[in-house]
Amino acid sequence: MPRTNPPDPALLERRRRIATQIRDARLHANLSQQDIVHRTGLDRSSYQDIEHARASPRVDTLLRIADAIGVPAADLIRE
Repeated sequence: MPRTNPPDPALLERRRRIATQIRDARLHANLSQQDIVHRTGLDRSSYQDIEHARASPRVDTLLRIADAIGVPAADLIRE
């Protein structure tokens, strides 16, 4: 198995900002994590990992989350 290097600190910070923007958009839309899980088909632990910046969502997943919240995907990754 190939050895992976830890993510760059700047990349981790960007992931944290995106996770915060996802969470803030969800809360602004008055949605629970369970609402997002139900609307996207993601399992709860995967969604929680994304929202807590423990995992990076794939583009398709990010688009599903944006659709579930009702915001453009760009709003979730805007810097």
